[in-house]
Amino acid sequence: MSDFQIAPYILILTGIGLLIALVAWLPLALKKLPLSLPIICIALGAGLFSLPQIALRPLPLSYPEITERFTEIVVIIALMGAGLKIDRMFHLHRWQVTWRLLIITMPLCIGAIALLATWAGLPWMVALLLGAALAPTDPVLAADVQVGPPRTGEEDEVRFGLTSEAGLNDGLAFPFVHLAIALTAVSITGKPWFVDWLTFNVVWKIGAGVVGGWLIGRLFGWLTFHIPSESKLASTGDGLIAIAATFVSYGATEIIHSYGFLAVFVTALTLRHAHREHEFQREMHDVTEQVERLAMMVLLLLFGGALVSGLLKPLTLIDVGLAFAVLLVVRPVAGLIGLIGLKADRSEKLTLAFFGIRGVGSIYYVAYALNHTAFPNAERLWAIVGLIILLSVLIHGLTVTPIMRNLDRSQGRDPDAPDRESGFAPPLKPDPPPHP
Repeated sequence: MSDFQIAPYILILTGIGLLIALVAWLPLALKKLPLSLPIICIALGAGLFSLPQIALRPLPLSYPEITERFTEIVVIIALMGAGLKIDRMFHLHRWQVTWRLLIITMPLCIGAIALLATWAGLPWMVALLLGAALAPTDPVLAADVQVGPPRTGEEDEVRFGLTSEAGLNDGLAFPFVHLAIALTAVSITGKPWFVDWLTFNVVWKIGAGVVGGWLIGRLFGWLTFHIPSESKLASTGDGLIAIAATFVSYGATEIIHSYGFLAVFVTALTLRHAHREHEFQREMHDVTEQVERLAMMVLLLLFGGALVSGLLKPLTLIDVGLAFAVLLVVRPVAGLIGLIGLKADRSEKLTLAFFGIRGVGSIYYVAYALNHTAFPNAERLWAIVGLIILLSVLIHGLTVTPIMRNLDRSQGRDPDAPDRESGFAPPLKPDPPPHP
């Protein structure tokens, strides 16, 4: 028995089993604690990859294609889950908090981050990429500030605003990522870029993403709820239909060179409203959430491993100051500016402005850009993005539970009510008429 060894396959199988158990149990265990699931996952990853027996160093620069594709999958699944959660019917006025965060706050964040990064010594094309990658609120790591499952009544203005913003801004940040790519390429080739960027990367890709996502959502809505036969997809009771819709929507719209992130969220909204009261909506959401959470935990374990493998080594003191400024100054100030004139309590505006969580989407955008053209200072760029994500996970993760519970109490909601704990779905209230 002296040569007894455990096969790596057995260790991997055991680890996967423990990970799935944590996916199911940790959210319940952390519900009332000032901790978040991402914090636990990153800590576990850092501990795991610190073991001398593990030689893998999951640095994004070492695995650029895997980094881009894995984060891409996690984001699109999160976007489907976010869209399926939203009970509020689409209306220009009733979604005004979303438009404010997208049209005012996000461009202000992109510009301010780019200026700060240029001041910190980064080339201006890299600074623009950094601004585009860090401006969107992340749909993956923002789960604790999003609306509850379909038909649970957990959709106040703050949770709705952050959920809808996270769903739409990932697609709308892409034109600025492409702008950084185009400007970097033109500095080498000297070819004209503006007309092509405006017509293709802005007008076509946004428009085709919205229309394509809506058409696929209508198709899946009809097949799921309205097909005139017993073979409608809702009859299967299998929530994996939502994952199918995610991949079809993303794949089909990317084939026509539009923004697949935007399309997936629009597909989710359209599918959600194909039959708003049907119980199968909850089944689709629950399966999507489970898949998303498992993929997110794997990704954050690798992120923790990257942290202890030297991801942050290129950082300078000015980079640390830049990171804190992005999270504690740029987003809160830009958020409050965007919310000027919104009819909401001061506490709601402060919460909306503060919880601009940065995460998986930022990793994807940087990986995408670096895989499409050569940017200078790539190691430093990854270090800054990694630090900002780590700080966001810590700052927002440690404050989200007390802040959101206090917000619920201030607005007369009991955060410990049975329906909020168990997911009991009360009847949907009709949408109030829009303001004139």
